[in-house]
Amino acid sequence: QVQLVESGGGLAQPGGSLRLSCTASRFTFSTYDMSWHRQAPGKERELVATITAFTQNTNYADSVKGRFTISRDNAKNTVYLQMNTLKPEDTAVYFCAAKSGWRVGGEYEYWGQGTQVTVSS
Repeated sequence: QVQLVESGGGLAQPGGSLRLSCTASRFTFSTYDMSWHRQAPGKERELVATITAFTQNTNYADSVKGRFTISRDNAKNTVYLQMNTLKPEDTAVYFCAAKSGWRVGGEYEYWGQGTQVTVSS
């Protein structure tokens, strides 16, 4: 079945960087819009960044704009989230998700299992 597997989480100091990866399998990755979401303890899940399938347009939550960069490598079926200038409030479980790029709007269909990011000194 469809799989999305995140990696790259861990512990970082405030001001530090991490790069998350999400590798997809068993669907046509290049035709799917991809996204990163996060959920902190006691909080609702938040959309962090998106990248579209065909034009590779990107969008970011205001809280991460200028610090995080989403990118994709269709040859590797992988989407990345480069996180710079990390803050303690970035601490959360980060999930990648996918939805068909042929559809306008709609819910994300496929989700990874998440990777923990902790920002602390």
